[in-house]
Amino acid sequence: MATIASAQMEEKAGSTRGGGLRLAPWAISYLQATPLILILGFFFLLPIVMIVVVSFWDYDFANIYPAFLTMNYTDTLGSWVTWKTYLNTIKFTAIVWALTLFIGFWVAYFLAFHIRRTSTQMILFLVCTVPFMTSNIIRMISWIPVLGRNGLVNSALIKMGVVPQPVEWLLYSDFAVVLAMVHLYTLFMVTPIFNTLMRIDRSLFEAARDAGASGWQVLWNVVIPLAKPGIAIGSIFVLTLCMADFSTVQVMSGGQSASVALMMKNQMSLLQYPAAAANAVVLLILVLMMIAAILRVVDIRKEL
Repeated sequence: MATIASAQMEEKAGSTRGGGLRLAPWAISYLQATPLILILGFFFLLPIVMIVVVSFWDYDFANIYPAFLTMNYTDTLGSWVTWKTYLNTIKFTAIVWALTLFIGFWVAYFLAFHIRRTSTQMILFLVCTVPFMTSNIIRMISWIPVLGRNGLVNSALIKMGVVPQPVEWLLYSDFAVVLAMVHLYTLFMVTPIFNTLMRIDRSLFEAARDAGASGWQVLWNVVIPLAKPGIAIGSIFVLTLCMADFSTVQVMSGGQSASVALMMKNQMSLLQYPAAAANAVVLLILVLMMIAAILRVVDIRKEL
C-alpha cells in the first residue's frame, strides 16, 4: 500500500512539473463552450428575458413604468380583434407553407435527380439564389407594376380578351400577400430539401424498381420518407419567417389585412411597448409550439 501511494504521489508530482495543472475533461468542455454560451446569453437569452419582463409593465401615452401587471396579456387574449389577427396570420402561414412545400420539393427533386452533372446542379441552384442578392422590400415591391390595375398581367388579360376590365384582386389583397411571401420564402424550403435528397443512396431506387415499384411508389415510399428531415427544416424556416413578417402584409395588402407582427409594429409606433412585448411573448410561444409539433413528427437530427 505504501508503495502504491508513493508511486501515485510521484506521478502527480511529475505531471505537475512537466505540464502544470491538468484540468478534467468536463472542465475543458465547459471552457471551450463558454464563448458560445456568453454570446447566446447576451444576444439571444437576455433580449427574450427583457421582453418577458417588459410585457408585465404599465404604460401610458408618454412613458412606461416598471410593475407586475397582467393587464397586457388580458387585453391581448381577451380581444376578439387580436384573436382574428392571430387567425389571419396562421391562415397566411398555412397557405404559404403548403405552396412553398409543393414548389420547393419539386424544384429540389428536379435539381437532385433529373440534373446529372454536379456542376449544372450548382449553377441552377445559384440561379435560384440570384434574387436574394437584392433586399426583400425590392423583390416585394417589384410585384406592384406586375399585378397593378394597369400592370403587365391586367394589360395582357385585356388585350387577349380574357377580361373586359382590370382585375382588382390581383394587388392589395390576400392573394398578393400570399404570392409575395411564396416568392420570398420558397428558397428556404428548396435548400434543405435539396441537401437531403442529395444524400439519398441511389441504389435504393434501383432496389425499389427491381421489387416492382412504380415511379410514384418509389417517390411515396422511398424519396418522401427520406426527405422528411429536409422538409422539417424548411418548414421551420418558412413558418418562423411568415409568422414574423409584417412588411409584406402591410405593403401587398394595401393596409386591408393584418398580422401579429404588423400589430406589434403599430403598437410600438404608438409607444405601447409593454403591449407589444406581451404580443411578442404570445407569438413566441405559438411559434415554439409549431416547431415542437414538427420536431415530434420528424427527427431532424438525421439531417444534422
